Amino acid sequence: MPKPTFKVRIWAIRENQRSGPNTFELRWKVGSTPFSTTFKTKTLADGERAKLLTAVNAGEPFDEISGLPMSAVRARDDVSWYTHARDYVEMKWPASPAKTRTTHADMLAVATPQLVTSRVGMPPVRELRTALYSWAFNMNRWAQEPPEQVRKALEWVERHSLPMSQLDDPMVIRRVLVAFAKNLDGSKAAPSSVIRKKNIFHNALGYAVEARRLPHNPLKLVQWTAPSAVEEVDPAVVANPRQLRDLLAAVRGQGRRGQHLEAFFGGMYHAGMRPAEAVFLRDANCYLPPGGTWGMVTLGRTRPRVGSSWTDSGKPHDDRGLKWRPEKDTRPVPIPPLYVAMLRDHIAAHGVAPDGRLFRTSRGGMVQESGYGVVWQRAREKALTPEQTSSPLAKRPYDLRHAGISLWLRSGVDPAECARRAGHSIAVLLRVYAKCLDGAMEAANSRIAEGLSEWD
Repeated sequence: MPKPTFKVRIWAIRENQRSGPNTFELRWKVGSTPFSTTFKTKTLADGERAKLLTAVNAGEPFDEISGLPMSAVRARDDVSWYTHARDYVEMKWPASPAKTRTTHADMLAVATPQLVTSRVGMPPVRELRTALYSWAFNMNRWAQEPPEQVRKALEWVERHSLPMSQLDDPMVIRRVLVAFAKNLDGSKAAPSSVIRKKNIFHNALGYAVEARRLPHNPLKLVQWTAPSAVEEVDPAVVANPRQLRDLLAAVRGQGRRGQHLEAFFGGMYHAGMRPAEAVFLRDANCYLPPGGTWGMVTLGRTRPRVGSSWTDSGKPHDDRGLKWRPEKDTRPVPIPPLYVAMLRDHIAAHGVAPDGRLFRTSRGGMVQESGYGVVWQRAREKALTPEQTSSPLAKRPYDLRHAGISLWLRSGVDPAECARRAGHSIAVLLRVYAKCLDGAMEAANSRIAEGLSEWD
């Protein structure tokens, strides 16, 4: 597709004898492409020529396909923000994991109510947010007939959505950024959520530039700074090995359900697995030698729970590769003899699912966050003191992964190897776990002092 060009030549009006008497032709060239238009009067031809000359004198680029100034092209093709947002969803949907689809819809559902011509007759905020998130920006539901309440809400949005040309106003963009910083109840949104929404919004506006619906990305014109997001793991959430031993024992003590989940939680700690990786751990991916030696788990697929309306399969869990990795990449992680024995005992006691999964519900389905979350909270109440239970210590099952990786780093494992096992880059690992390295400071100082002593 030819790019906009500043190479424009405009000729004088001439009488066009071929189109009949008293007709006048305007001729011009954009790049290497000639254009001409015939008018019934010279006045009309002069008026159009003046518009082209004004655009040239203003330094405006021209479109070599249509021969028009880019402002005229955008005015001709102007669409509403709502139409553009759905085009953006359609463009992103095929290559996006289900979880990413929900983050796109979340941003668009927050931004769209801010990009309207009027608030008269606007549906209640929660009702509108649900209609936009669950229907307008969920491509799987576009072929379905929405409930009457949803249909009316979306019709209101379609009627009142701003044209894309008006998004070139920084004050309009600022309204959206302010909305990103607040939750529905008016409280401050988490910095990470604000930054994520802003980045997706930037991408959606970039797509508008690509589609020639905006001359440039207007987000860059707004002097607005997103709140700083804290990426580091808080040492207060990291349990020590003794606490982890007690927590896993408390899980095991909750009957058959707890006994089934002990090795599930153990994998997050001993192998640094993410929950979505542990959910799909299969016996074929485990090397479990007898005799108290180290084994290996090879992680290759994940099953994050997103919701059946967002996945291509129509199942609640999305089938995808490892996070931030190529689709068929794998991550082998050595596991200590303690966890080797835990997995061997688990398989002996509970067997495996028909597809080889080690962990499953009583009906053979995927382990659910709602289910294992309850077990974990009960374990915290039993294994920790009341003061610790009310603290952030191991508050989420995901904190088991943080505890395991922190243990590797504090034990002196090379950061590159820690990063490989955790599925991080070295830069991300050191940034996220910077505060958890504080415990190794004294040991590091002692080693440096020992080296310097050779100078004495």
